[in-house]
Formats: sequence, structure tokens, C-alpha cells
Amino acid sequence: MVTSASIALFFTVVLLATTAYFLLGSIPLLILKHEDPVDASFIRSFFNLYYRVGLFATVGSALAYALAQRPGLAFGSACLAGLVALMRARIIPAMQTLGEQMPVNPAGAIAGFRRTHLTAVGVNMGQLLLIVWALTRLGPSS
Repeated sequence: MVTSASIALFFTVVLLATTAYFLLGSIPLLILKHEDPVDASFIRSFFNLYYRVGLFATVGSALAYALAQRPGLAFGSACLAGLVALMRARIIPAMQTLGEQMPVNPAGAIAGFRRTHLTAVGVNMGQLLLIVWALTRLGPSS
């Protein structure tokens, strides 16, 4: 029998797996020199996919936790959904613009792209830590 708690567990696993997978995938991309628009396009596509899947997972977990009557986790997941949407709205266009500027302003565009990439990785790391912390504080035993 499918219960609201089992749906919440499913979305929690999806959320954790997605966040961890993309964090582990995005860190090695930092070794790229970010000097080629093709690299920029690949990294932008990688993050765009992460934000799409992340939005699905966070919205799904927020709804599932609400149905499971876990308001703290539902609220936290909803906040993460807002953060994911905000990051997608800011990071993807910035990466697009900086990637297009690489041929005409290589030094500035490459440095800006690298900073944007590092910011996205840092936020992703923070999300993962926050998810794990929330699950240990607000998880099934509370």
C-alpha cells in the first residue's frame, strides 16, 4: 500500500541522490579551464538539468511531506524549491552570457564563468548539508 510517508521517502531519496550526484559531478568540472565556449555550454547544460530535476524533487518532496503531515520538512522542501528556481533563473543566464563573451573578452568572461560555477557548486554543497541536517533534526523520530 502506498502511503503519504512512502511517497515522502521516495522524494527524499530522489532529492538526496540528485543533489549528491550533481555535486559530485560538478566538482570535477572545475578542473576545466573554462576557456572554451563549448566547455561553458556543457557546464551550463549540466546545471540546467540539475536545476530541472532538483525542482521536480523539491516540489515533490514538499507536497509529499505536506500530505504526510510533516510541516517542518514540507516548509524546508518548499524553501529549497524556491532556492532551486532562483538559482536556475540567475545561474543559467549568467553562464549563457559569459560563455558568449569568451571569444571577445576571454580573461573577464572566463573569470566570471569560473566564479559563477564555483558559486553554483557552493550553493549545491550547502543544499546537501541542509537536507542532511534537516533529516537528522526533523526526520521520522521527531
